This record gives sequence, C-alpha cells and structure tokens, in this order.
Amino acid sequence: MTSEKKHIAILGSTGSIGTQALEVISAHRDKFEVEVLTAGNNADLLIQQAQAFKPNVVVIGNDDLYDKVFNALDSLDIKVYAGAKALCSVVQMESVHMVLTALVGYAGLKPTIAAIEAGKHIALANKETLVVAGDLITRLAQQKAVNIYPVDSEHSAIFQCLVGEFHNPIEKIILTASGGPFRGKTREELANVTKAQALKHPNWEMGAKITIDSASLMNKGLEVIEAKWLFGLRHDQIEVIVHPQSIIHSLVQFEDGSMKAQMGLPDMKLPIQYALGYPERLKSDFPRFNFLDYPELTFEQSDTKTFRNLQLAFDAMNKGGNMPCILNAANEVAVEKFLNDEIGFLEMSDLIAECMQKVSFIEKPSYDDYVLSDKQTRELAKAFNI
Repeated sequence: MTSEKKHIAILGSTGSIGTQALEVISAHRDKFEVEVLTAGNNADLLIQQAQAFKPNVVVIGNDDLYDKVFNALDSLDIKVYAGAKALCSVVQMESVHMVLTALVGYAGLKPTIAAIEAGKHIALANKETLVVAGDLITRLAQQKAVNIYPVDSEHSAIFQCLVGEFHNPIEKIILTASGGPFRGKTREELANVTKAQALKHPNWEMGAKITIDSASLMNKGLEVIEAKWLFGLRHDQIEVIVHPQSIIHSLVQFEDGSMKAQMGLPDMKLPIQYALGYPERLKSDFPRFNFLDYPELTFEQSDTKTFRNLQLAFDAMNKGGNMPCILNAANEVAVEKFLNDEIGFLEMSDLIAECMQKVSFIEKPSYDDYVLSDKQTRELAKAFNI
C-alpha cells in the first residue's frame, strides 16, 4: 500500500454520513486528506468544517449563501464555489482520488456520473444514484475501470463477505432490516402515526429523509434495488429479513449452501472507514460487540402487505427500465409531503403506487429519459391529493 494520502471529496459533508466521515478522517490524518467539502444549505457547519480541515475547495449548493462562505474562508486560501454545476466540476479535479457521495436523493446522480467519467473511485452512500440509473452507472463504472465501494451498512456487509470470494458465484444475499419504529404494527395502527413517532429510529442516528424511509421500509426497498446493481444479481437472488437488533448487517449464501455474515454494533463509521480505507482495515476505537450483551439475535419475515413500500420497490426492480427512477422520485415527494403534514403515513404508498401506474414506462432509458421521468413523476406526485 502506498504511503501517499488519499485525497477525498465529500459531497454532502454536513449531513449524517458526511460528518461521520470527517470523524473517521480526523482519526486517520496520516491516511486521508480532505480535498473538497460540499453542502446544500448548511453554510455555518460547512464553514466550521473547512476551518478545521482546510480543504482545497468548498462548494455551497445554495447560490445565495456564496458570499457568506466566501467571506468566512477568504483568509484561509480555500477556493469557494456555488451551485449544482460546481459540484460536477470539483469532483473531476486531478487532485481528488476518491469521491464520497453522501448527498440525499436524486441530487447525487449527476455529480456521481461526473466523478466516474473522470475516473474517480466512488464511496457510495447515495443509494438513490443506483436506484435511479443503476444500468447506466454500472456500465459507465466498468468502462472507466472505477470501483464503487458501498457505504450503506448492509451493502458494506455484503461487500466484506465477498472479499476473497469474487470468483465464487452468489446463490443469494439476505439484507437485514431492523423493522424500524413500527415493526409489528397493523395497517390500522399505522394510519394514525405521527411525524415525531416516525422520526424515532430504534437503532440508527440518521437524517430525516432516510429515517422516514426506514420507518416505511422504503429504505430497505431502495437497498434491494441498489444491491441488484452493486453485485450483479437477479431479483430472485435478494431476500429481506427483519432482524431487530441490527447486529448482523447482512449475509451472503454461496452455491455450496455456506453462508457468510458481517456483524458488529450499529455504527455507520465502520462501513464509512472500510470504504475509504479499502483494502486496508484501519485500526479504530469504535465500541466492541459483546455476545453476552445480546444473548438473543432474532429474525422475522418482512411484512410487505403492511409495509407496501417494500413490495412496491420489488415491483419496480422486477419491471426495470425507468420504473425504479419513478419509484424514487415519487417517494422523495411523498416523504416531503409527510414531513410537512400534507399526507398520512400510509398515503405515501398510495402516492408512489399512483405514480408508478401513470408515468410513462421506458424499457431502455437514456440519461435524458431518467431526467424527464424524474421531472414528470415529481409534478404528478406534487399534485397528488388524498
């Protein structure tokens, strides 16, 4: 392993994944250098991070905040840019070795494509990129000889189980789900759940969007589609099992029937560190798992009738084409409407199902088709009334 530091661009440095990635980098200053930091609207935290890590470049997505960020960092010789176009430019800089895409939602697609086109390896925390355009992204990564290292704990677990096994065909993978805060509840009970209840995840600390997705099991649905593309699987090779303790992060079953699992306490810093440091396992002071603290690890079947979003995601994956793109756009609007108290918890699924029925299906979409499908779906979803 070369002793040269890896220069990292973090897209979405002020979010949950971004801030934890900076903690990992802070603990391994001999291995990593922060080259680029970007944020959408959180200028204050972006400024603090830039002052602490002194990157070459920062980008603030919101043009109106450019002056504030520029004035705060001017004396530090840090270049400051603003807007979506700047994101796509900075990831292509020669000085960047790896891009951690920790943006939320569809916004991650364009800069990820730009980074792959420039031959940058990707640490992928933005699952929506592969959900929306998995075929396009995986083909482009192959053409450019770019590695995509998964940061989601479940996909990191599968990836870790496959190290040394890449020549052995996978029979199936099993993604584990905590079940979220509403595990075991009926549809009648879910009809009246509040935003505050949905934002209380039992095991993980995450941003609002992903926490709601976890409560509705859409997050697991998006992970199923992401896994198909990351590991080159058919839809019938992916299973979801509910594991409330979140200790086994996922499993791989091989053709001889043998299974491998990756285990540990729920802590996103571990998969982040593994992706940034691969192929090395870097020393950490993360809390250690003790079997005696968890005398029982339990498993249940996932309930796709009560939690329709998981079934809708499987349906979108089976249909292929632009259907996962439609699913994702509809879900992003549905979550926003739920967080704004415009629709109820179960109505998020109704909205998504309606968009999947009404937006034109395209079997072999181009990049422009994805952009148009996303736009049309959002317009339809925003007009959705109960």
